[in-house]
Amino acid sequence: MSSGKKDGWGSSLGVILAVTGSAVGLGNFLRFPGLAAKYGGGAFLIPYFLALLFLGLPIAWSEWAMGRYGGQRGFNSCPGIFRSIWKSRLAPYFGVLGLIVPVVIYMYYLFIESWCLGYAWKYLTGGMNLGSEKSAYTNHFTTYVGLTADGAFFHQGMALPVICLLVCIILNFFFIYRGLSGGIEKVCLWGMPLLVVCAILVLIRVLTLGTPDPAHPDRNVLAGLAYMWDIRGGMPGLIQSLSNAEMWMAAAGQIFFSLSVGFGVVINYASYLKKRDDIALGSTTAVAGNEFCEVTLGGLTTIPAAFIFLGAAGAVGGTFGLGFQSLPLVFDRMPAGQLFGFLWFFLLFIAAITSSLSMLQPAIAFFEEGLGLDRRGSVSLLGFVTLMGTAIVIWFTKDLAALDAMDFWVGSFCIFVLATIQTLLYGWVLGLKRGREELERGGLLPIPRIFDFVIRYISPLFLITVFVLWLHQSWASNWQAIQTSHSVRIALLFVVAVTILFLLLIARAVRTWNARERKNS
Repeated sequence: MSSGKKDGWGSSLGVILAVTGSAVGLGNFLRFPGLAAKYGGGAFLIPYFLALLFLGLPIAWSEWAMGRYGGQRGFNSCPGIFRSIWKSRLAPYFGVLGLIVPVVIYMYYLFIESWCLGYAWKYLTGGMNLGSEKSAYTNHFTTYVGLTADGAFFHQGMALPVICLLVCIILNFFFIYRGLSGGIEKVCLWGMPLLVVCAILVLIRVLTLGTPDPAHPDRNVLAGLAYMWDIRGGMPGLIQSLSNAEMWMAAAGQIFFSLSVGFGVVINYASYLKKRDDIALGSTTAVAGNEFCEVTLGGLTTIPAAFIFLGAAGAVGGTFGLGFQSLPLVFDRMPAGQLFGFLWFFLLFIAAITSSLSMLQPAIAFFEEGLGLDRRGSVSLLGFVTLMGTAIVIWFTKDLAALDAMDFWVGSFCIFVLATIQTLLYGWVLGLKRGREELERGGLLPIPRIFDFVIRYISPLFLITVFVLWLHQSWASNWQAIQTSHSVRIALLFVVAVTILFLLLIARAVRTWNARERKNS
């Protein structure tokens, strides 16, 4: 068992907002609307909500249950929690994914977070008045991020992009050093309501735009909402959309990544709950909060706004294209666009920092309970590792090669693997009886009995099917990138090195735990 003073949450609301803050990010406001627009509008919601019911919600419940189960036995990290559930020598080593996934994602997510802060500052100070041509905003983003060549980000000197990155690094480690209740919880208690207020203000502005350009009467609020949510082509269009396997895969992936299941974060957060604390209602509330931000705030804002000003052609694009190139052009044409541009990128920054903070806590928990380090030592060690990774990401910025490689192999591949392990661990090792006992202890919401069947059979099958389809579609291009890009190879070699480091540290932690248990027996 771990030693030292145990950290914890200050309130039930605090942990719910912290889990929600971990889940709510750029994907809610940019990726989800883009996928819905791409895959037939309202038709996309059918596989999306089926994935929520059969994948997202069951895995969320199981992570909360396993997290508190391990926490009651003195463990807060994935290696320790897995070891407490599965009495196998291999168990803690499978838990390495619960450390690698959040730590590596943090390395590149921090970079994106700094873009949001920089854009918010530029809108606040009037620095985003770039005219009415999309090329101006595309060129600005290219220069800001350094897409033209490796090392181009640093050619700007101590300019705004570098300053914003340094500010984000300082803020993250300042708050994470203050612990759960003094750092993460306080940020989320203030940040999440502020995020929702900013999002609602932007949403109200979008819904009251009417028909801003008389030359395009077809580009109005109702048409924008219809483009986002209507089932295109009626019943034949719906049948055609539902027969598209790629859409089902995209919907499941969005639910999966949006709820932060398989990140190693939720299981860590839940481990700090007390024995009689509710987890059934808390986990469900956190999922509902994420869905509100994604479906309501994100779905009613991003694509309709782009459609109103740019038409159907402007309402498409990837996360970065839509968020940092198309939407700034929308704010340029929107009445009071500078104000609402600031609110938009400020809410994205809040969403990003509440997520990035959550990514640091699992590794810190492991350093504290497995290596016996105090908070200062844990934060210092983690800061050294993550800054090296972030340096690789911000140096190899040409076409964002290093970022994309880390995102695929860790932010997608490893998340699928970890979530599958956790689902099997809950359904087949912890067992449905012990798992339900954990969920129902102190529970304020009854969990349907059908959940036991779903988490044991349906969720693993759903996960593996989506994983295989997704891997079949994406493997070739990403494997080719390893063979042809030295930036990708360097980034992935660093990920492998960090993984080996964590495996060695887990081996040391296991020896410590074994010795402590022999002494106490």
